[in-house]
Amino acid sequence: MNKVIALLLILSLQSCQFFDKKVPDEKDLLEQELKKIDWAQVDEFPSFSICDSITDKASQQSCFYETLSTQLHSKLKDDSIAKLFPQLDTIQVKVIISSDSHVNFEPIISDTIAYNKTQLDSIFQLRLTDFPKINPAIKRGIPVKTEFQMPVVLKK
Repeated sequence: MNKVIALLLILSLQSCQFFDKKVPDEKDLLEQELKKIDWAQVDEFPSFSICDSITDKASQQSCFYETLSTQLHSKLKDDSIAKLFPQLDTIQVKVIISSDSHVNFEPIISDTIAYNKTQLDSIFQLRLTDFPKINPAIKRGIPVKTEFQMPVVLKK
């Protein structure tokens, strides 16, 4: 009986080799995981608090863009931009939403139009100071910075 137990003990110690598998390299695993991530898309779009109750991703994105567009138009509807820059009917606005919900707006106008960039920037900063809070976009559970451009129609 002792010989059988000794034999089983020796076999069980030797069989541990069969379970020994090579562990992949940490860098290889990281590279594989980074290749799987689509860096051009976010899991959740930035949102206003009024759009948070919407569960459908497309509807939530549409709500965000509509609310953002409405807010931009209402804040920039003053005639000062139209008076200072009569040749402008539409301004492309670069919207930058940082991961900590800070929002920055940069007007983008083609170089063919002569304008005072600092004056236009100061008007934008003055008009958009009390902009409603925007929750940042989410990528893999982490808030991320997003940037995009939106047209703002000054004249109709």
